[in-house]
Amino acid sequence: MAKLMNVGFGNVVNTDKVVGIISSDSAPAKRMIQKGKEHEILIDATQGRRTKSVIFTENHQIILSALQPETLTGRFNGSVPEVYDDAKE
Repeated sequence: MAKLMNVGFGNVVNTDKVVGIISSDSAPAKRMIQKGKEHEILIDATQGRRTKSVIFTENHQIILSALQPETLTGRFNGSVPEVYDDAKE
């Protein structure tokens, strides 16, 4: 069953599709964000806030989040209760 992870401001991502979560501070991350904009595969879920995390999915989408990578990792691993499980409904 697919689980949805809150990446901030009510935006959610399917955890089955996440390949990686990295900090947005590095030069390679900034290059990937720029390439994502150019190829129109970038999803901005920051609501105008500063980007702190970059999420990569298996279908080559790049998602920007205003939450720290550590926060998202905790949610991804289930140690923080911000994961929505569709099996419970």
